[in-house]
Amino acid sequence: MALAALAALVVLAGLSGCGIRATTVPVDVGAAPSRVSCDTPALPAGQNGVQGFRATVELVCGSQLVGVERVVPVPEKRVLRDPVALVAQALLEALERTPSAEERDAGFTTGVPSGLTAVAPRPGDPAGTVRLSRKPEDLPPVALSQIVCTLSGSEAVSAGPGPVVLGGPDADPPRTWECTEAVRSRPESVPTLGEIVRPGPS
Repeated sequence: MALAALAALVVLAGLSGCGIRATTVPVDVGAAPSRVSCDTPALPAGQNGVQGFRATVELVCGSQLVGVERVVPVPEKRVLRDPVALVAQALLEALERTPSAEERDAGFTTGVPSGLTAVAPRPGDPAGTVRLSRKPEDLPPVALSQIVCTLSGSEAVSAGPGPVVLGGPDADPPRTWECTEAVRSRPESVPTLGEIVRPGPS
């Protein structure tokens, strides 16, 4: 036993002399992290003639949200008469669309599921409420973060800096979500439920 302890001390002394700190815990650093540029590409030349409006769409890159400027086409089927819902629908379609090849090469992806739509607000909803075809709290957290931050950056949807009011297709009261720096840097950590918005006095 004494010989074994002496041998261990000799080994430790040799390691410290080489500048290497001894450890009893196996270290597995794993594969080298992949690097993405997250460089926001310029607007495609073909989009200059698209009938639509300029907007910043929040995509996922390097596990965080990065705004990409686009010309967002107006929905062809304009079944929505509410102007806020119409703009929200256009932005949802932009988020659902697969990023361009140039965007994918830079590391951009989207987590917003296809088929998600904006529906007309219900009577009594606060001004600016955007109701979705699915409950916001049922969406993947990253998708919800993309939607919240994209809508909050649209002057047509959000009157200024502050929370976005979202609701589902049913009679549940709408709730507020905010696009904070924490949400942008860690979109998977967006609160599942926002604060309920009660209609103010008329």
